[in-house]
Amino acid sequence: MRIEDYPPQEPASPAGAAYAAECVKRGAGVAGEDRQYGADPYQSLAFHRAAKPNGTIFVFWHGGGWTGGYKEWMAFMAPAFAAAGVTFVAPGYRLAPTHVFPAGLEDCADAVAKVHAECRRFGGDPARIFLGGHSAGGHYAALLAVTTDWRAKRKLPRDVVRGCLPLSGVFQFGEGAGLSMKPRFLGTDPANERAASPIQNIQVTPPFFLAHGDKDFPHLMKQAEAMEAALKRAGGAAERHLLPGRDHFSASHAGGEAEGPWVPKALAWMKSVVAARERVAG
Repeated sequence: MRIEDYPPQEPASPAGAAYAAECVKRGAGVAGEDRQYGADPYQSLAFHRAAKPNGTIFVFWHGGGWTGGYKEWMAFMAPAFAAAGVTFVAPGYRLAPTHVFPAGLEDCADAVAKVHAECRRFGGDPARIFLGGHSAGGHYAALLAVTTDWRAKRKLPRDVVRGCLPLSGVFQFGEGAGLSMKPRFLGTDPANERAASPIQNIQVTPPFFLAHGDKDFPHLMKQAEAMEAALKRAGGAAERHLLPGRDHFSASHAGGEAEGPWVPKALAWMKSVVAARERVAG
């Protein structure tokens, strides 16, 4: 789908507009195969085929403060993963302020169900689904990874999430989160701050590969440290990696750099998680 065919979004900040332009520039000419999982234009996802798929699927959500962004922004990431045999999937989700929590989260859960149902057509194995996202997208990925009720509602396996790789993700809202204001996607219900916080809703602990720039927003760096500690306290396996010289936006762009500071490590980590799972199963 073309970005210009979506309904209008709120104007982005200068930094956000520059980030979006760079995403589009890097992804020029990279096209996926769109699939709808709902009636809204944002309820769609793009499958990016690997020439020689190895079965691993990486579902990655865009950022944009829960009020902006497009799945097409993430197309620039697909070539690096497809070259390594990974089926890359970029979903969209409905945005605030028109749609408030948990609408976007429900969309992300529906997207995972769609991937689980159709991934074999693209060389994917439904037992090897990894989730990730940048910023707001990293928040949704992490919240899905640590909670379970959405899986049962969609008749998905309890272990449908093989692992989670948030880039500069958001893991906490409310007191102590360090946010300058309450994000509008949380709406008016004060209970949503806790309900939307991955760090306060750890029900299961798939492996996590957390990453952020060493020049990222300070509150998100602290949140990543706290999320790593919380996952380990809950008995989970978690790694956290700093991306040298990267800020919040350039950390995202590292997601498409095949020889950069994140992609090789992320690919090796996913491979190790799959291998460990297969050893246990075998």
